Amino acid sequence: MAATHGHEAVVKLLLDTGKVDADAQDKDGWTALRMAATHGHEAVVKLLLDTGKVDADAQDKNGWTALHWAAKNGHEAVIKLLLDTSKVDAGAQDRDKRTALHIAAENGHEAVVKLLLDTGKVDADAQDKNGWTALHWAAKNGHEAVVKLLLDNSKVDANARDWYGQTALHWAAKNGHEAVVKLLLDTSKVDAGAQDENGQTALDMAVKNGRKAVIKLLSLIS
Repeated sequence: MAATHGHEAVVKLLLDTGKVDADAQDKDGWTALRMAATHGHEAVVKLLLDTGKVDADAQDKNGWTALHWAAKNGHEAVIKLLLDTSKVDAGAQDRDKRTALHIAAENGHEAVVKLLLDTGKVDADAQDKNGWTALHWAAKNGHEAVVKLLLDNSKVDANARDWYGQTALHWAAKNGHEAVVKLLLDTSKVDAGAQDENGQTALDMAVKNGRKAVIKLLSLIS
């Protein structure tokens, strides 16, 4: 509870007793580190990591680590702290095979995505249980800045396919994210005519879902 609310002095007092299990988990597998990271309490995260007694990669019942939670909420300073310790697995996967990079991309946290990519320790094309990469997640949610950042990374496959054969362009078109579709089309890396397992292109997806602006964009290159 002290970690959750960012009470650094209380956390220190408890740790200094030597009688506290710094890695204790509740019924959902949440630790003090996970709670501090979730709420962006940088000083508490540092204090816990400095004890050398916490498992920086401890997973909750869904397989999320402190890094996953900090990535979800865009806590850049906490992410940097966690990445600066060699104890953290930057590519740890949850039960759905999602990494912190997937989570940051899904939620549009550009600075966190950049931090993770810059470590050189994450697989930029890691696929989750649906075969979605970070680029899929950013594209399907319309996060233009994150899509651009990923496309600018030489290790990202702009035409990566999920388990249904769909690319990031398919998802951006399906959900009507015009700016993302334009961004994807503006790079020579993207195959605008890629077909999924049912033979559908991004244009087919846009037509099926009534995305008029996207249909116009895709029709120009058909």
